[in-house]
Order: sequence, then structure tokens, then C-alpha cells
Amino acid sequence: MKTLQTLNNSKFRRSSRGLLLLSAIVASAAFLPQAGASLLNSADTFAVLANTTITSTGATVLNGNLGVTPGTAITGFPPGTVTGTTYNGVNAVVVQAMADANTAYTTLAGETPTANLTGQDLGGLSLTNGVYAFSSSAGLTGALILNGLGNTNSQFVFQIGSTFTSASNASILLENGASASNVFWQVGSSATFGTTSSLEGSFLAYSSITFDTSSTLVGSAIALNGAVTLDNNTVAAVPEPKSYALFGLGALVLVALYRRKTAE
Repeated sequence: MKTLQTLNNSKFRRSSRGLLLLSAIVASAAFLPQAGASLLNSADTFAVLANTTITSTGATVLNGNLGVTPGTAITGFPPGTVTGTTYNGVNAVVVQAMADANTAYTTLAGETPTANLTGQDLGGLSLTNGVYAFSSSAGLTGALILNGLGNTNSQFVFQIGSTFTSASNASILLENGASASNVFWQVGSSATFGTTSSLEGSFLAYSSITFDTSSTLVGSAIALNGAVTLDNNTVAAVPEPKSYALFGLGALVLVALYRRKTAE
């Protein structure tokens, strides 16, 4: 018959093994590839990021960070609101975010196109994952459908040689697992979002970005060398989730081990 001390020592060893297992799971999370990890890196927490100035009129709402660098001028907040943090000038956080955005722009521009849509309006199209190129300008009138075909990691990249313009009431619809966090627009000049248009994905414009009245964006609006102008808009950044699900799995494993062992 086991003594009380022996039983306690046994339970301690089992508990210790469980804690070690949980520690290993949590520690390994940082080294596991994250599905659909954002190309923007630290810039993905910014709803709006600009090089020179950011100007807002009306009750703009930014769900995410707001930043301008190396410029310092940000106007219109309040009455506009920012749920994250506002950065300007040479703050290290926004400087790194802009550097990451420039790297992402170069990466996106260098991807091999799977289709050339030059001369076509994006409105009325239904596209699956791929890299879509426009040698000059691109426009969106009506609705563009992005179909993930059941794959939540489906990525959509748009390479636009010059300007991007959406018409009033234009929209981007995500279907079958497509996610705004995996939609990227590399714009060679400037982007303009028409009145009450509803767009998805992160826009990286070489020059400037202009939001017309009440247009919305799920993603980041990034002007690498110019300004971002807003007018009663809503912009929601879509940073990728971290490894909390894996942590939760580890916790469940530990609880199961504890219950099983203590019942013995």
C-alpha cells in the first residue's frame, strides 16, 4: 500500500509534468507559423498611416492606431475618434510601422501576376485567390466579389500601376472564407474611395489616399509618401490573431491531466 507521502510525491510529479507540458506548448507558439500572417507586420495595427499629414472632417471613427511619420500634422481628432493610439513624428512605433509598410509594398509589387485585368472594371467580377495586375489605373463600380472557396487563408493581391478609384456606393463582398486581412491593394499612385463606398483589404498607396464622405474600409489605409484625407468615415484595422488559441489548448490539456491524475 502506498504511503500518503508517496501519493503526494506522485501527484506532485504528475502536476509538474502537466506544467512542463503547458510551458512547452506556450513557448512553442511563438515559433509556429501563423496561418495568413499579415504582410504588413507592425503596420497592420494601424487603421490609418501616412507620410505627411492626416486630415479628418466630421465624426470619423478609426478602430486601430493612427499615425503619421515623418510628418507631425494630424487634424480632426476630435471630433473624430481613435480606439487605438495616435503617433506622429519620429516615434519609434510609427517609424517601424512605416518601414514595414514600405517593405510590404515592395513585396506585393514583386509578386507574379496570375491574371492581367488592365482595362476591366472590377465591378461585377467574382475572383478567387490570386494576384491581379493592372498596368495603369483600376476602377470599381458596383460590387466586386472575392471568393475564398472555403479556404480562410486565400490571399488576394491587386497590383495597380497608377490610380485606384471606387465609384459612389461601390462595394467589395467577401464570400466562402475570404478575409479582409488577406486582401492587399498595392497602388502605384493615389487611391480615392467614392461616397458611401464599402471596401475591404489594406490599401498601400505610393502617394495619397482620399476617403469621400461616409466611405468605409475594413483594413488599413496607408499613404507611403503623401497624405490621408478623411470625411466622416469608418476604418477598421484587421491585425492577425496571435497564438491565444494554442494557449487555450494547452490550458485544456493541463486541466484534463490534473483531473485524470487526481482521480487516481
